[in-house]
Amino acid sequence: MNIVVGVTGGIAAYKAVNIIRGLVLAGHDVHVIPTDAALRFVGRPTLEAISRNPVHSDLYEGVAEVRHVAIGQAADLIVIAPATANTLAKLAHGIADDLLTNSVLASTAPVVVAPAMHTEMWQNAATVANVALLRERGITVVGPAVGQLTGKDSGPGRMSEPDEIVAAALAVVGPRDLAGRRILISAGGTREALDPVRFIGNRSSGKQGVALALAAAARGAEVTLIAANLEVDAPEHVSVTHVSSTLELEAAVTAAAANADAIIMAAAVADYRPETVADSKIKKETQGDTLQLTLVKNPDILRGLTTARPEGQVIIGFAAETEQDRDRLIEIGVAKAARKGVDYLVVNRVGWTQGFATESNAVIVLSGTGDIVSESSGSKAAVADSVLDLLV
Repeated sequence: MNIVVGVTGGIAAYKAVNIIRGLVLAGHDVHVIPTDAALRFVGRPTLEAISRNPVHSDLYEGVAEVRHVAIGQAADLIVIAPATANTLAKLAHGIADDLLTNSVLASTAPVVVAPAMHTEMWQNAATVANVALLRERGITVVGPAVGQLTGKDSGPGRMSEPDEIVAAALAVVGPRDLAGRRILISAGGTREALDPVRFIGNRSSGKQGVALALAAAARGAEVTLIAANLEVDAPEHVSVTHVSSTLELEAAVTAAAANADAIIMAAAVADYRPETVADSKIKKETQGDTLQLTLVKNPDILRGLTTARPEGQVIIGFAAETEQDRDRLIEIGVAKAARKGVDYLVVNRVGWTQGFATESNAVIVLSGTGDIVSESSGSKAAVADSVLDLLV
């Protein structure tokens, strides 16, 4: 798909780099049109390197090829992020005084805007009227979120996160093939307390689970996300329950499971927890040179779900493994799929620099009987869509 990404002059312009990257990794041909103001925040070489295409911004270049019209005519989708108050006003009133606004005016493609500005600007009567007018004309508005702005200010006006913008933009032109489905997803990594200060945990950031939630919602599903200690923002448009420990995760998932058509367990769950938790901070002055911990096994949440599932419910598990040999990795996955009783098992390698807390992923999907169903690699958004294809 040919996607035009417009970048306008706000401090959130640096986030546009990850939007462009997400669209490229999803397999799309991305052409960036920055305004002159945007280039004060993000350099042209960066935008060209990430998009893998030349970046044009001058309205009076490429006149022979009628570039100010051709770019918009060729677009399948236009995404503007960040969209400043000034740009929203231009779009609402048909002003075309730069290459970006000319391209929008010359295009029949769907347009998605992600506003970003200070709270007072977002709530100004002119901006409110402009946004309402754009929505009436069919333009999709993503966000803004409530959060930290520039300086000490905080409130509505913060640009939505790149993954959310990518998912919302692709949903405009993508399938709604999960409409009406209720999908329960777990994400993140559980933590088991040692004392009020310390815990035993893992390095999962929750990025893959959040990508699954965003993609499922974009494809029309009603999503419930059980989030364990996320290191990324939870999606705004799904139901989110925050938990910390494995027992808390088990309780939340079990409570929500009965009403789900499908469950995707992407969270990294601790196999063991401390037998006892200290009421106060454990101090080395009283413990000496060594500290001995007794760990007890946590319940197998995934196996519990498959054992108690209602008829017709689909359950997909995740298996993070450090095994580097492909054949051995698949062998481990086959045994785990059978042991857990899942419909599908998504197997991925993790390590010091793989899997956890990265922007990309590579997975092998096994059926419950151990057959290789699919393989996928790329951005976590792309991997999420490949997993959701199984449900379709």
